[in-house]
Amino acid sequence: MKLDKKIATRQSYGEMLKDLGKENDNIIVLDADLSTATKTEIFAKEYPNRFFDMGISEQDMMSTAAGFATTGKIPYASTFAVFAAGRAYDQIRNSICYPNLNVKICATHAGVTVGEDGATHQMLEDIAMMRVLPNLKVFSPSDDVETRFIIKEISKINGPCYVRLARLATPVIYDKNEKFEIGKAKQIGKGEDATIFATGVCVAEALKAKELLEKRGIFVRVVDIHTIKPIDKETIIKCAKETKKIITIEDHSIYGGLGGAVCEVLSEEYPVKVMRLGVKDTFGKSGKSTELMKYFKIDAEAILELF
Repeated sequence: MKLDKKIATRQSYGEMLKDLGKENDNIIVLDADLSTATKTEIFAKEYPNRFFDMGISEQDMMSTAAGFATTGKIPYASTFAVFAAGRAYDQIRNSICYPNLNVKICATHAGVTVGEDGATHQMLEDIAMMRVLPNLKVFSPSDDVETRFIIKEISKINGPCYVRLARLATPVIYDKNEKFEIGKAKQIGKGEDATIFATGVCVAEALKAKELLEKRGIFVRVVDIHTIKPIDKETIIKCAKETKKIITIEDHSIYGGLGGAVCEVLSEEYPVKVMRLGVKDTFGKSGKSTELMKYFKIDAEAILELF
């Protein structure tokens, strides 16, 4: 599998929003003074009357999005993950999820791969915070193709959704004709020595590790968990039964994220040992994205160390 071409999932988001806007007049977009970074500016330039820059007022943005949803609009609300999930948590919980309103929260710049912006802007808790909220579906796409699919599909879901997107340009994994299904993981390979459950930017790292392990005579499968909630229990259990080792990897805290979700499934259905790679109970640091992935052991090399 070639992983040469790279596109940031935030860029894919902006471009897909533009396409959605053409297909559906009810699509509107809100941003909190970060449209250049979140790439919602692409939509804004095409449909200025359906774009609302709320300024540095994330809580107001979420409440306004909720209001739009009550009128039949499909609002996509965007800012950095640290502001979306963190600063506006109360509004997401009480104004969007509690009344089960049709708001799409698309948060960019998640994880340590934000890089030089440093610890205050490296959101490592958002999957945990979002997946505990009733009615909210949670997504973490791995590449350009998968992001475009998810951004379009959530417009068809009547209810709140949270999509986690990255700043870092990451490899394009899938062919543009690849088929996906909400709530159904993508298994790559059939190796029986281990399963590597990965999400977001770490899927490409898992695939790099897979290729390197094959040179050692170790055959693994990579499972791309793009839908964190509802999670694909069937695939998780199946892989646990079929492989000798279970690993999870994510650009997120090891608490409450993908690793926690996988462990919850397996502890109830098929108890096995799970090795979790993620940020271990600490805040991020300022540095280049690739260096931080290495430092926090969420890269291909960290996977190899487990064998």
